[in-house]
Amino acid sequence: MRSVTCVLICLMAGRIAMAADPPARGNQDLPPDDVIVVLPGAPESKPEPPKPSPAPKPAPPPPSVPHASAKAAFPPSFEQNSAVFCQSMIGQWTTDDARFLLGEPRRERPAYGENRSVNGRIYAFPDPTGRYRELELDFESGSGLLRTVFVYPQNMTWQDCRKQWGGGVSATDADKGRKFYSYVDRRLDVLVDAAGKVISLGLY
Repeated sequence: MRSVTCVLICLMAGRIAMAADPPARGNQDLPPDDVIVVLPGAPESKPEPPKPSPAPKPAPPPPSVPHASAKAAFPPSFEQNSAVFCQSMIGQWTTDDARFLLGEPRRERPAYGENRSVNGRIYAFPDPTGRYRELELDFESGSGLLRTVFVYPQNMTWQDCRKQWGGGVSATDADKGRKFYSYVDRRLDVLVDAAGKVISLGLY
């Protein structure tokens, strides 16, 4: 009797448990309510890398400028003989005229008269023609005009002078064995050293 009662109690307890938690039929494959499902969407678009900016175009080269001639345009008579040309300017040129043609002088010094008083100014210029080593122009103090031209040849002898201008001269001895020749038929003086080499020509 006691055993039958125990079996009944156990059967009733099992039924109560099953009634409290009945098996869910047909819903076994459904996810629980708190699960988040991500639906497939459009593929993410990757940002394109920035395109490099185009390199700046090189600036066009500046227009070519023709180089100025290194040699000035001198009068033809000056090109032929710069000393004779300057002699023709005696009584006409001022220092500004000389600078205009010859440029700035290398140096300058006072010119003296017979009583050793300053009566002018001598300016030394290079000879742009290359015929002479140097040109010295003597300008009078009062008028400011050119009055004498001294030139220093590159390589000239007294014999060269005689061939070119003849021998009609008056000679005067100078210091250190030098000779001073003054032509009687032209406005030209020649200073020669003891070896017969021409030091300078004076044109007036």
